[in-house]
Amino acid sequence: MAEDTLLQEAIQALQKGERERAREILRRLLKAEQNNATYWLWMSAAVETQKERIYCLQTALRADPENAAARRGLVLLGAMPPDEDVQPFPLDRPRQWEEDLALAYEPPRPQGLKTLLTGPIGRLAALGLIVTGIIALAVYSFFAPRRRYTPLPTFTPGPSPTFTFTPTSINAAVGPTPTFVGPTPLWAILEATYTPTPLYVNTPRQPQSRDLYRIVREAYAEGDWPTVITSMEQIATLEPDAADPYYYIGEAYRFLGQYGEAFDAYTKAIEVNPDFGPAYVGRARVRYLMNPRGDNILEDFTSGIEKDPNFPEAYIGRAAYLLEQRDDPEAALNDLEQALSLSPDSALAHMYLARAYLALGETEEALRAAETAHQLDLTLIPAYRTLGRVYATLGRMEDALGPLQTYLLYEPDDAEALVLLGQAYHATGDDESAVDVLTRAVKINNKIGEIYLYRGLAYIGVGDGTAAAYDLKTALRYYPDSFEVSLGLARAYMLQEHYGDAYLQLERSKSLAESDEQKALVYYWRALSLEELENFSAAQDDWERLLALPASAMTPEMRATAREHLNALASPTPGPSPTKTATATSTPTSTATSTPTP
Repeated sequence: MAEDTLLQEAIQALQKGERERAREILRRLLKAEQNNATYWLWMSAAVETQKERIYCLQTALRADPENAAARRGLVLLGAMPPDEDVQPFPLDRPRQWEEDLALAYEPPRPQGLKTLLTGPIGRLAALGLIVTGIIALAVYSFFAPRRRYTPLPTFTPGPSPTFTFTPTSINAAVGPTPTFVGPTPLWAILEATYTPTPLYVNTPRQPQSRDLYRIVREAYAEGDWPTVITSMEQIATLEPDAADPYYYIGEAYRFLGQYGEAFDAYTKAIEVNPDFGPAYVGRARVRYLMNPRGDNILEDFTSGIEKDPNFPEAYIGRAAYLLEQRDDPEAALNDLEQALSLSPDSALAHMYLARAYLALGETEEALRAAETAHQLDLTLIPAYRTLGRVYATLGRMEDALGPLQTYLLYEPDDAEALVLLGQAYHATGDDESAVDVLTRAVKINNKIGEIYLYRGLAYIGVGDGTAAAYDLKTALRYYPDSFEVSLGLARAYMLQEHYGDAYLQLERSKSLAESDEQKALVYYWRALSLEELENFSAAQDDWERLLALPASAMTPEMRATAREHLNALASPTPGPSPTKTATATSTPTSTATSTPTP
């Protein structure tokens, strides 16, 4: 079978150390068979990080709950408690995939791999590396489009068939992600490919075109865009009065990233038939891809709706444009409701519905729509980003981690998604990961203020006051009136033992504090800085101010620390400050905007 051949190619790539090629092959396999535990096991050997490997092994175990190899891997990686029923790997007679993984992941040694594996300790070490490799395949492949074959369209008159936002294919080329400051642009959606859909236009063909049209349908389902183009060009020659051949030529060029050629093809379709609605929608898409702020994008979407009011893609496309470029979620919501009346199972419509609700501050409705989009199509990659963003807005940072990690495996150059993930890592206490992710983000786009805010706070978490101060000073240029940034900078000064600077910064923070929670943080850190400056009387005043606030305004640790320090300061001869065992956090209670304050 073709799948067996591809799996062997992936295994051979792993043996040669070609992990990227192995990932690509396994991604194709998982597109066709998403719940194949064997593919996920091999994918875990091809991915890069331990978290990815754990994800792959967990996915393999969900697909096959009795899979002992996945269980062993999770146990050895610490992601599952030891189970007496799970036996160790048979070291004397490894199976093929175990043997190949050992070859792929065993570190080079001067005496050679064969020598290393002669002893039991060496073999156990190799096993640890093998299991580390098993886990990563799944996550990356999970995001790839699944292979589905579309039934041949029928020529029954009536409403347009259900059609997801982007006519998709398995092998449509996705170009590099451009750097973009601001909200996620439409190209992140329009170029992504997930599941093949039926041809929207079911125009009866002339007898001489029918064989060609069969070729087109098969090529379209397979994502063979060059064949779609050449076959439709022949049909256009045979049927000069038909607009749909030019429309599908435009679609094929769009998937190939040749937007100029796509624009010309859509325009030709409109010239042949000015009432052909889908061509206006296609032209609006490529206008956006070529210049998101260009002219006539909204006009083309609107024309598409007027010419074909039963085409849900037109409503979804216009809604997306209204959200991303016009900041008009109310109008977008109206379009999305119309789209869902025509195509209630459109995952993309539900995803944009979540974004519209989020923009309107209706977070519970946003969550329902985001979860629906995710459930309708697990391969819709941008839906993971939307779901993660909704979770983050609701303060459910632990829940936000998984969707954002999944999305970034497929779209690793989305700087704003990296910022969301970095924020989630920081909020859940994983500051080392937050620093790593946010450093990736700044290399992609160094003009997003939130990068410096959350990386600065993460640097505080890992104890690097110098790096924290640098980032938070940069963040102040974006958010000069942000309490979170000001307090964070004061804490960075504390780490550097610049207590005078910390005190002055806390004075500025006090003027920005609005809630009792923010005032509590100011009193806490200012009291500590005053003690270091040996101004014990002023420190005592701040501890008392802190305790005068409602208990709900601070953590129990902060309250206990205040009492401890007050008792020490109340003694006849104040001595050194008590050991500071509690750390007050300054996790932002609101998300800073991603555009600098003028």
